[in-house]
Amino acid sequence: MNLTENDIRRIAFETINELGAGVSADVIRENVKKKIENESSNSFNIPSSKTISGRVILTSFGLNKPGIVAAITKSLGDNNCDIMDLSQKIMGDFFTMIMIIDITASAKDLKEIQDDMHKIAEPLNIKIYLQHEDVFRFMHRI
Repeated sequence: MNLTENDIRRIAFETINELGAGVSADVIRENVKKKIENESSNSFNIPSSKTISGRVILTSFGLNKPGIVAAITKSLGDNNCDIMDLSQKIMGDFFTMIMIIDITASAKDLKEIQDDMHKIAEPLNIKIYLQHEDVFRFMHRI
């Protein structure tokens, strides 16, 4: 069976819908893999997490201090990520930022970039979350 990216995305959405939005990416990946294997009599390899690419949503918040945006954007640039859109707001002492990032050209996968962001967030005492665009859309639809 020759599945397209849209077929895999459809199966992933169905799986997320069945399992619920709070389930981990690893559980979703394993369930999608099982579904594809069941649908196909041919051997089909699900792309590993190393091949996950596309657009991701970065959300960040915490107490404002100098260097937050610089640290985040430097790491993204070093990882060859393209910042497609950025919204930042300072509200009193609080900092918030949302980015849409294309990680297709990065040598790192989503998990590795998430790990890099965690390393940045810790010393700055802020929170940084990265989610694949498809998961973000599914979780935040009405």
